[in-house]
Amino acid sequence: MSLPPLDEPGEVVTFHSHKGGAGRTMALANLAVLLARRDNATVPTLMVDWDLEAPGLHHYFRTGGEGPGVLELFEACRDQLLRRSRLPGARDDADLAQAVLDAVGWEQYVVRADHSRPLYLLRAGRLDASHAERLARLDWEALFAACPALFRVFAANLARRFRHVLVDSRAGRNDSAGICTTLLPTKLVLVFTPNRQHLEGLDALVQRATAWRRSHEDEQRPLLIYPLPSRIEMDDPAQRALWRRGDVQRGVPGYQPLFERLLAQAYGHARMSLESYFDEVQVQQSRGLSAGEHLPAGRQEDGDRFSVTRAFEAFLAWFEGGYCPWQSRAEIPLVTAVQQGRAAMEQGGGRGVALPLARDLARLAALYRREGQLERAAACAEESLALHVLMLGDEHGDTLASKAVLAEVLYEQGKFEEARLQQEAVLEARERMQGAGAAATLEASTALAATLAQLGQFPEALALQDAVIDSHERLLGGEHLATVDSLAVRADILVHAEELEQAGTLLERVMTLRTRLLGAEHADTVRTRKALAQARTRLKDGGRAVRESHHGCHQIVGVEQPRAAYRAAHPPRLDEQGELADDGELSETRIGMR
Repeated sequence: MSLPPLDEPGEVVTFHSHKGGAGRTMALANLAVLLARRDNATVPTLMVDWDLEAPGLHHYFRTGGEGPGVLELFEACRDQLLRRSRLPGARDDADLAQAVLDAVGWEQYVVRADHSRPLYLLRAGRLDASHAERLARLDWEALFAACPALFRVFAANLARRFRHVLVDSRAGRNDSAGICTTLLPTKLVLVFTPNRQHLEGLDALVQRATAWRRSHEDEQRPLLIYPLPSRIEMDDPAQRALWRRGDVQRGVPGYQPLFERLLAQAYGHARMSLESYFDEVQVQQSRGLSAGEHLPAGRQEDGDRFSVTRAFEAFLAWFEGGYCPWQSRAEIPLVTAVQQGRAAMEQGGGRGVALPLARDLARLAALYRREGQLERAAACAEESLALHVLMLGDEHGDTLASKAVLAEVLYEQGKFEEARLQQEAVLEARERMQGAGAAATLEASTALAATLAQLGQFPEALALQDAVIDSHERLLGGEHLATVDSLAVRADILVHAEELEQAGTLLERVMTLRTRLLGAEHADTVRTRKALAQARTRLKDGGRAVRESHHGCHQIVGVEQPRAAYRAAHPPRLDEQGELADDGELSETRIGMR
């Protein structure tokens, strides 16, 4: 093997399944081909067949199964360790492990698997008559006890030569599988078919692997876990949805909620969504795969939307860039663009780099805001605003738009005073530059009115919103949707101010208009109907429920933003009867509520 060391270490990835039949080896082989093909076939990729009881990787390539491999390599390591309890001058186990691997010459066990791309294979071993007996004599636990750093240092040696090291681990729970899932990898790909046995086994594995990494000081390295559903039957959508989502009454766990819980616990998240990931990452069952398991990724033309290759490419969108599976599909290209923009800025990029970066940061802030990641949204919005101010000045249109985005995030974080300062600056600039009746000015007025209402400054909020309503009625008419939306905002402020009688009268008008313009079942109409019912109920109760709901929590009730884009990003939550879910709020919207 003549590969030079990499400038930066690669990654070691273990593919594991709790039981056989998941297509783990097939998935690894296809992904290895795709990875080695990257950058005009210049990405060195190594496959390691650690399924020593039932090796199979060599069947996909023209390498044969007769050469030495993992078994012979670690037999040689065992013999080296027996000859030296400690290497003279060695400082710790890592030094001993490196000396053993150097003496063994691990590189000689690696063979070329594909001469059209830099794809290599470390076989399971020499599959002769003595293979099973020699495997039974190799005590993995004793090998680890003799030199605990051996497997970690071995993985580091592989990563210095290969960008991707893909390890095919034996299924189940055993010593060699434990080495592959806890000691070797920086990434762990859990290949499974949707059934109870696979899911229960992987549940326990994730807990063991992450607990080991946290509890052992020498092993506290990154471990990123990727679930990979495989052999998914595409002709039964109801069954496919059942096993993805789960059904408690039917005793079906559902792999998406299972992995959302497991990964949230492992990485310390309060909540986590794998919705976008599992929308894209599902390896379908294929008649061709079940009859011989060829390598579809090896055929360049096999890339249409129904192909298995496309499914593996979807997985690589997360895997190859090191993105977490809980990051949404929409986030990945934006994060990539922001990273590239920041790198270009560090290299001295000017206006031509800064402005695209500022726009990408603003888009990323909006995405994080929609997903409820408000701290990340605020950081991106602040960086975007700083770049816009630097490049364009404090009152350029794009700068004002960035201030508005930051204000919205601050509002949703409950930082109403900080939001108000940004919104007042935006409104003042809009009025001076575009006039009081411009659409952007009216939008800024409504946003500020919402914040003033949260701060309890109801007269000021109503005065601002009345001006917006007057402008809409004068310019668009009393029954234009924009006018109706601005009336709904005023009703919301009145509810928040506990002026329930006035709010109810205005909500009746809004509901009548929305029913005629949008229909009785439109989400806006449903939301208005529910808000009106709540206002009437609490008006009869003397407003006690309103005061109780406001006590100690000033952001329960929010003010509706009239922009369609905002409503699309925050759809109303409906219950099983199609009514707006009752969270105890009076207002039509849940703006400001986390």
